[in-house]
Amino acid sequence: MKPRDIAAYIFLAITWGLSFLVLLKVVHAFGWVGAVTLRALIAGITLFLLATATRRRLDFSAGWRHFAVVGATTVAAQLIGLSYATPRIGTAMAAILVAAIPLFSMILGQLWGLERITLRGLAGLLLGAAGITVLVGFPAVPVTAPFAFGCAASLFSSFSAAFGSNYANRHLRAAGSFELTSAAFLFGGLMTLPLLLVVPVPAMPRPVDFLYLVLLACAMSALTYLVYFRLVASIGATRTISVEFAVTTIAVLAGTLLLGEQLTIVQGFGAVAIIGGCILVLDPFPRRTEAAVLPSAPPLV
Repeated sequence: MKPRDIAAYIFLAITWGLSFLVLLKVVHAFGWVGAVTLRALIAGITLFLLATATRRRLDFSAGWRHFAVVGATTVAAQLIGLSYATPRIGTAMAAILVAAIPLFSMILGQLWGLERITLRGLAGLLLGAAGITVLVGFPAVPVTAPFAFGCAASLFSSFSAAFGSNYANRHLRAAGSFELTSAAFLFGGLMTLPLLLVVPVPAMPRPVDFLYLVLLACAMSALTYLVYFRLVASIGATRTISVEFAVTTIAVLAGTLLLGEQLTIVQGFGAVAIIGGCILVLDPFPRRTEAAVLPSAPPLV
């Protein structure tokens, strides 16, 4: 990779890895629905303003319904699940389960005929499934109802991200990354907006909380997606999506070192199994030329 590609890769890994810590602060201040809604709307508006400032012509001729589906899955459903889960199961577990996105993506891609499963991919799928079972089944904390719901929400979040990615690969392959990202954030934010009537912002946030929100929306969502898709164009989809492994590693280290979260030894083996399964599925450094398809959706954390 070129030096600028390496710099972009490191930037994504560190920014997305540390975003779990910022996410916790935003969820605490704005609630798990408010965190998603405000983050998505700010990110979407930021991208549209950036397009206007740079005189970039956006093309949404593919149809608003397709963009709405991607927004409903990769933004609304994924971020709702992640924002609900992270305070309940911890950043470390949430980050590890986010790394399971490629496993769900492979299943959906196989069912939709977007790719053919290989023995290597099947082995990775089975290994990853075993890792998820171990990770959730042998926690370092008591298995309470909030913990169980948090694990379910985290897995739902990963599945939604994989669904939206495969849907975009099937229906929006000709759409530009700028159009896809900005529309997805706006649709996702508008879809979760009515939920604020059910789960309102708990109290008036402090000024620093608004800074965390802007940081999460603009730097850790809008900016990172632009860098991500440029890296896809430079080094390929498969090698770029492998940044999820680095994201998971940084998030786990941040959770254990800065927040004092704990993982059991058995859970450690489960985490290794999930990441190992994803490596088998993704094959980050294939010998043959990879197909030009959209990658699995990166973590929107």
